[in-house]
Amino acid sequence: MRRNLAIYLLIATVMMYCTRLEALDWETDFKKASSTAKASGKYIMLDFSGSDWCGWCIKLEKEVFSQDAFKDFAEKNLVCVLVDFPRNKKQTGEQKQQNRDLATKYGIQGYPTIIILDPDGEPVAKTGYLQGGSRNYVQHLNEIIERHNQTQKDQHE
Repeated sequence: MRRNLAIYLLIATVMMYCTRLEALDWETDFKKASSTAKASGKYIMLDFSGSDWCGWCIKLEKEVFSQDAFKDFAEKNLVCVLVDFPRNKKQTGEQKQQNRDLATKYGIQGYPTIIILDPDGEPVAKTGYLQGGSRNYVQHLNEIIERHNQTQKDQHE
């Protein structure tokens, strides 16, 4: 009986962990992400990445984007868009063109580059990899958003 209970608890824990890993959905369709952001009032975070070859991109994913602190913050505040330039992953021609167009529009010169847009799609900030893990990164993003919100508020007073 005790053994069965322990097995059930282990299975439940693993299932909850796996569900949590999938909780944050990264959009790849910029138009869809823009509509979602406008409707929800969330900021857009564009992650320009070479997800399968860029060492700093992989490090950012591992240290920040895959962590609960970032996922919790992003769920409440961001529409996350992966603008990927992989070497070994397949993408449609349409996806490749969209990503090239976005890279040109925002002047991307290296990876990872993170662009923050307000809910209306206006550029707010450009950043990239930062040391210090997910909590430090969340604080950095939160400061960007708060500073932009304050600027908007000041302009409307």
